[in-house]
Amino acid sequence: MNDPIGDMLTRIRNSQMRGKSTVSTPASKLRGWVLDVLADEGYIRGYEATTGKDGHPALEISLKYYEGTPVIREVKRVSKPGRRVYMGPNDIPMVRQGLGVSIVSTSQGVMSDAKARSANIGGEVLCTVF
Repeated sequence: MNDPIGDMLTRIRNSQMRGKSTVSTPASKLRGWVLDVLADEGYIRGYEATTGKDGHPALEISLKYYEGTPVIREVKRVSKPGRRVYMGPNDIPMVRQGLGVSIVSTSQGVMSDAKARSANIGGEVLCTVF
């Protein structure tokens, strides 16, 4: 697998289209950090570390719905393995005039765009969520 973050976002998107309450994805530190930001911003209920069917570590993600519709309306991968996107603190995009969130990997960890701007640090824009 070349793009583990893209794979996780696609699993979340597909599971929400099918109305699933949970989805499983292989575990990694970066995936956990991205899920921490999604949980802090209120896009997912949470996640927990489990063991997959094959015995490898996995993350079980609890998806969030509001009145039957998914809370995550749109999720896009910005920085891809073939084209990395790095931005300074003033260039990080606002998603839907601030209603959404950009997830940024900085030198101080993975954080939301608002936290990166307030800390005045830039980094790699991993994805946008609305």
